Amino acid sequence: MDWVLILFVTFKVAALGAAMFLAIKWHYDQGKKADRRALLRTGGKMAAAFVLAVLGVGLIAFGLSTMLGLDLGLQ
Repeated sequence: MDWVLILFVTFKVAALGAAMFLAIKWHYDQGKKADRRALLRTGGKMAAAFVLAVLGVGLIAFGLSTMLGLDLGLQ
């Protein structure tokens, strides 16, 4: 049963990674006419916002599961 979680998480990471790559590539191709520095700055801001959102969701999920009494030990 442990392999199901590993398989699903791996698939989700691969699917989201591919989608993010294609979205960034599409926006980059659309923005070739625009200023390159502005495009890179916007991409950096979006990457930072994504990382902060993922951390926020993780912390909320961890806090909620701890509050509900779930054992989150790594043993």
